[in-house]
Amino acid sequence: MTVASETVVEFSSRFARAFPELAVPWHAAEFPDARLLVLNEPLAVELGLDPTALRAGNGVGLLTGNRLPASAMPVAQAYAGHQFGGYSPVLGDGRALLLGEIATPDGRLRDLHLKGSGRTPFARGGDGLAAIGPMLREFLISEAMHALGVPTTRALAVTTTGVPVQRETVLPGAVLARVAASHLRVGTFQYAAAAGDDDLVRRLVAAALERHYPHLADADNPSLSLLEAVVHAQASLIARWVLVGFVHGVMNTDNMTISGETIDYGPCAFMEAFDPASVYSSIDLQGRYAFGRQSRIGEWNLARLAEALLPTIDADTDRAVELAQNALSRYADAFNAAWSEGMRVKLGIPADVDEAVTTALSTDLVSLLEIGRVDYTGFFRRLADAARGEAGAAHELFADPEPFNLWAQRWLALGPDAAAMDARNPVYIPRNHVVEEALDAATAGDLEPFARLLAVVRSPFVEREGCERFARPAPDSFGPYRTFCGT
Repeated sequence: MTVASETVVEFSSRFARAFPELAVPWHAAEFPDARLLVLNEPLAVELGLDPTALRAGNGVGLLTGNRLPASAMPVAQAYAGHQFGGYSPVLGDGRALLLGEIATPDGRLRDLHLKGSGRTPFARGGDGLAAIGPMLREFLISEAMHALGVPTTRALAVTTTGVPVQRETVLPGAVLARVAASHLRVGTFQYAAAAGDDDLVRRLVAAALERHYPHLADADNPSLSLLEAVVHAQASLIARWVLVGFVHGVMNTDNMTISGETIDYGPCAFMEAFDPASVYSSIDLQGRYAFGRQSRIGEWNLARLAEALLPTIDADTDRAVELAQNALSRYADAFNAAWSEGMRVKLGIPADVDEAVTTALSTDLVSLLEIGRVDYTGFFRRLADAARGEAGAAHELFADPEPFNLWAQRWLALGPDAAAMDARNPVYIPRNHVVEEALDAATAGDLEPFARLLAVVRSPFVEREGCERFARPAPDSFGPYRTFCGT
């Protein structure tokens, strides 16, 4: 690493200074042939960064970790985690670095984090590198999620490294620069708790409250208040995943943020034919993280956070368990409330309709979609046409339309608002076959398909002429879809 002669950004390096127990000082691998591939200019401006400067030599050096300002203290973060239910006491950033925190013009702190920047002491035999395809996938899917209103980390840039990466074949290498409210995870607290360091856990609690839940900073029981806040944030987040048909794919506890943002887009995808058993991850052989299990896994992960916090919730273990269980018991209600309200809006049902009526309609509809294996995203856009008196488009999606017709009579009697439905139900999501086409082309050196798809998913609610293929599900010939973590 060299120190940049012209500073593109100043870092506060708060995490590195406050938590040396969780931060291993480290530097990115050298990438002398690095070249900027994709820059998220709107995000750069939001962060108070100059896109022109990021495209220049020092900017590219920043985005690969090779030319950093003196204020940067790059570290590999330590954390533990349950991976597919099995506990790993030491995971950490095996191919990633936290460069530090940026203060945005409106006063918020945002982490700038690299992925694919080379091996760290946590690499566990991995090469520490990343290929272009998976890094562009995270850029694309996180931008789509942001446009859909789902809390998420966001990609600032993807930079090619000039270093080949060996996977199933040899692929061009890349580094992703990612922005997050923070990288505090359930696994961060698990790591501290496993060390038996209650003081470290308390310091993490205080930092998390200050950073993400400042209104709770003076709580009488900080650890319990943090648990309650994260329970609510994660219930709301996972409900939003379900509402847009998103399948995360690797809901390990080290991939669950304290802030309530979606993080680590590895083997992820958007469901097309509605099926709660939908799994797109090549490594989820038992379907642990299937679409329909995400809510329950979220609750399971939060129980692991509660376990890590127990000694700091109350000195009396029985009392601590009782308080933690009370906090966890609110998860199901919070998830159900968020999902029911989201479905009410997706269905255009007026707010004054009794909640029980809305919930019953939503639950019955989900059953119909599952039986018919109906394209989830396309259905809701066509349903808005039915609210305008054009029921045929939605009707045609069902092999046996009669049950849907009976359901639609109940729904139409409530006076659904078609315009409100159009504002919430996307025309465009990252359709899996189109994503693969774009990533394959980009890996071969053609970024145009990726740029077209990115522009479409960044404005998902507005139907545009000439973009019809982006709204259609994959053809039958596309076959079973599997995604990979990229390591």
